Amino acid sequence: MTEIAFAGSPLDRASAQRSSDDWVSQQADRDDARYLVYWRLQTLLKSGEVFGVAWANKEIRSTASADPGAVLLGMSGEVPYLAVDVTHLEKPEHELGLSGVASFAELRSAALTLPSEESAIVAHGRSLLDWHSRHRFCPACGEVTGVAHGGAQRICTGCDVEHFPRLNPVAIMAVVREQSCLVGRGRGWPAGMYSALAGFIEPGETLEETVRREVLEEVGVRVDRIDYIASQPWPFPAQLMLGCIAHAHSRKITIDPKELEDARWVDRDDIIGALEKRPVGISLPPPTAIAHQLLKHWARS
Repeated sequence: MTEIAFAGSPLDRASAQRSSDDWVSQQADRDDARYLVYWRLQTLLKSGEVFGVAWANKEIRSTASADPGAVLLGMSGEVPYLAVDVTHLEKPEHELGLSGVASFAELRSAALTLPSEESAIVAHGRSLLDWHSRHRFCPACGEVTGVAHGGAQRICTGCDVEHFPRLNPVAIMAVVREQSCLVGRGRGWPAGMYSALAGFIEPGETLEETVRREVLEEVGVRVDRIDYIASQPWPFPAQLMLGCIAHAHSRKITIDPKELEDARWVDRDDIIGALEKRPVGISLPPPTAIAHQLLKHWARS
């Protein structure tokens, strides 16, 4: 399958070393340390003709929020990569002296043009900082939690419970039968856009059980064989998309209007046309979405 967006980070997460606070502090204080800067989960990017991440140096720590402070994303050789949050700033580009040099941008759009390795690192930082912002209090006892393991963990100051970043697993499936693929659209989507079906995996379910349940609930179609294809970290805020091809028993559709606005069978040639942005009556999600890659994988296989 084509390279998956937000996957393939080149960094070594240094799992063994980051348990040492001294080691993490030494990495954060290195002159060659590279810092990702986030504001309201948007990433600092270069302005002008040269597009890419605007990496900061260790001086950015004086402006960063105290919690979580600088979180370690990993190492590239001897060079540490970290992330900081400056959401508390009112006008960050101005206050950081970056007007006209760099600006904050949403990752969904930036990922279309960012180098793949950079988009994977940015996605990691985005999800991790979002998790920290949501877990400053212990769900077990309500006391304040503190940052540990370079930002890969939080520990409750009251009951000592350890908390780790969590992912929400999602099944996403291209439902196919012979030379046709079943696509659906949600309410409020851009005009003409259709995509693969998807749903969260519930407690006690396997991936295959979720695929069968979601397809039956959303479009009334039963599927038998399910082929796992690929996965994608989706940092909005922290899903893991598990992509499959599901083979349908029949083409009869019964749409659940609470789930979908519309669903239809589309021929392979029309999927290829939509991928090539030809006028075939539907459009598909951008290449950064695993739905796009699943449909492309099926259509061109």
